[in-house]
Amino acid sequence: MTTKTHKKPNLEKSLTELEQIVAKMESGQLTLEESLKLFEQGIGLISACQKTLTDAKQKILQLTSQKTSAELAEYNKED
Repeated sequence: MTTKTHKKPNLEKSLTELEQIVAKMESGQLTLEESLKLFEQGIGLISACQKTLTDAKQKILQLTSQKTSAELAEYNKED
């Protein structure tokens, strides 16, 4: 039995893929079925990008909150 390793999508790679999808769709050379398939892929990529950005924002908020708490504790020690 083999197990698959699930990697988190890379934001930059996902954005590049989105740009490629948009370029293909804008070319006007795709069938309706091809366009719908690419549109579906694009929606998935957008969702993954949003999750990645939300996770990063949460991490930043957590880190800045910890730093602020540490700074306040240090400030209160000085008094």
